[in-house]
Amino acid sequence: MRGVWRWRHSPLWRRTDRIEAWVALAAALLIALGATSAGWLAGRSAHGALLETVRIQHQQRHLVWVTVDHLVSRAPLDPDPETASQRDAHRRVIARWTASDGSVRVGELAAPRPVEPGERFRIWTDDRGRVMPRPMDVSTAGTHAVLAGLGTAAGVGMMIEGARRLVGWQLMVRRFRRWDQEWERAGQDWGRADAGS
Repeated sequence: MRGVWRWRHSPLWRRTDRIEAWVALAAALLIALGATSAGWLAGRSAHGALLETVRIQHQQRHLVWVTVDHLVSRAPLDPDPETASQRDAHRRVIARWTASDGSVRVGELAAPRPVEPGERFRIWTDDRGRVMPRPMDVSTAGTHAVLAGLGTAAGVGMMIEGARRLVGWQLMVRRFRRWDQEWERAGQDWGRADAGS
């Protein structure tokens, strides 16, 4: 900025240079203040919404014990026993559990570890006994809110920088047009020997 400030009195300083310098300064301030503010507001809003989701999920989901009835036998999908599909096939079981309304449920589940018939493990269910994913916790909600804020700040910053570059490109086009006009006014013979100039 000091170099631009000193250069403002130069006879080579054009009006488009002044406009470009002011646009660059405005873009820098908007990125520093506007993009960070937008990111903070988006993160704060996302955090509030995610905390409400955490609260609702913890109210609607319950940990229940399931008892393994038997293992699900499946035809091998892959001859390699180390692949994920083979490992998961060994963990599919038919199990029974009691829903929070007292009804008994039976279904096919993925066990968290290799199990045998009669063993027990815990799963998350909703009020009707349907299997649900684990509810979101507060730290995960915070992480997602931070990522939303950073993404918003980056997006706003990129939009501001894109607008600055577009203005700079238009100013450059204007400069080139003026240079072409000046060259035409000077004429084709300008600078040649014996051209009478």
